Amino acid sequence: MALIVTLIFLSSGLFLGWSMGANDASNAFGTAVATRMIRFSTAAFLCSVFVIIGAVTSGTGAAEGLGQLGAINALPGAFTAALAAALTVAWMSKVGLPASTSQAVVGSILGWNLFSGSPTDLGTLRRIVATWVISPVLGAIFAMLLYTLLVQWIRLTKPHLLSLDRNTRSGLILAGIFGSYAIGANGIGNVMGFFVEASPFRDLTLGRFNVTSVEQLFLLGGIAVAVGVYTYSRRVMMTVGDSLLALSPLAAFVVVVSHSLVLFIFSSTALESLLASWGLPTIPLLPVSGSQAVIGSVLGIGLLQGLRGVRQIRWGVLVGIASGWVTTPLIAAVIGFVLLFVVQNVFGQEVFRPLDQGLRPAAIERVNGARLPQLAVVAPRLAAHGVTASAASSDPHRLHTTLRPFAISDRVHQHRRGLPAAEDHQEPGDSDDRAGAPSPVSAAMNTAGANLSAAPGG
Repeated sequence: MALIVTLIFLSSGLFLGWSMGANDASNAFGTAVATRMIRFSTAAFLCSVFVIIGAVTSGTGAAEGLGQLGAINALPGAFTAALAAALTVAWMSKVGLPASTSQAVVGSILGWNLFSGSPTDLGTLRRIVATWVISPVLGAIFAMLLYTLLVQWIRLTKPHLLSLDRNTRSGLILAGIFGSYAIGANGIGNVMGFFVEASPFRDLTLGRFNVTSVEQLFLLGGIAVAVGVYTYSRRVMMTVGDSLLALSPLAAFVVVVSHSLVLFIFSSTALESLLASWGLPTIPLLPVSGSQAVIGSVLGIGLLQGLRGVRQIRWGVLVGIASGWVTTPLIAAVIGFVLLFVVQNVFGQEVFRPLDQGLRPAAIERVNGARLPQLAVVAPRLAAHGVTASAASSDPHRLHTTLRPFAISDRVHQHRRGLPAAEDHQEPGDSDDRAGAPSPVSAAMNTAGANLSAAPGG
């Protein structure tokens, strides 16, 4: 019975994965299919396989950003927020517009924050919104550079027409594989990121292999994306690859590579570590819109062709796509808020767990007298949100709500390092540096929460 209930609550995430497969995942092979260089059946098979591989092996990179935006702490709430995003994307797919799953997910999370009274991390929100502008610009820049280099190389080497066609076809397949992997690594956080905090799974040990709860979630999400690619992505492939601008096979190859590079740099933990080791600013690991990267890449090639290319751009289609980008997060937020109200008040499900059970004077007095040594460690994170350590010490609710997104981030980092998930408490005599020990963030939250709940009447 418990398994059935779990699958019911996860069904909205699986539906969202299907919607992503029908929409965003088609970007990897959309231009190749639209130019008739690759059959749809071949593209769908390769895309499905490598989306799953990317999701399971590298999906944690971009998942933590959404956790910082809003930490959905109840399984029914995660189900409802994912359902709101999925309904939004499915409707956009139905009308043939390449809507962004990332924007729908952000909108539904904001709807949950509004309904539950949880604070929204404005810094994370600003970074996410910035990627909506940066990703198509980067796509255009990459496309213009790559297209120029390839054209110059062809002029210098002058390959035979048949050889050029064969190389282009092979290049499209390899680029599509890379793009599918990048989509799985970057986009799976949109599909199953809702459920990381409220995961119904436990870590599994299969012989010498350890399968974490996060990997199990991402595997299910990857399979759902693959089903979406097979069943409903052909129409969007043609919209993205052909309706905006007629593309040559060479231009199609450039678009796929440019789109894949954009997704890769926003999801690669290796690139993040490399930049940090060089003392350079790191790129935020966030789910970005693959559709926007493709649109930017296509426009970059059109602009590179001068006035003739600009005239070939179907601006009516572009306006329709842009309007979908603006309305998608708004629609998802409204749908999410309404569905949360229905699920909580009609079906009696707890869609969020309130952290503040009432700040009675006795609780505040007990927290004021408590020692919270962990606050010295997490003080920079508190200061970034305008919260001083003394204010956090006197207000456990504020401490909880401020640090909860970082607790999810720490959980994702533990998954990256292959450590077991931290427990909510630490046994006497345990060392703080043991694998799986509570992080300073979790420890600070646990200390404040314990003092609050232990207070008389608190």
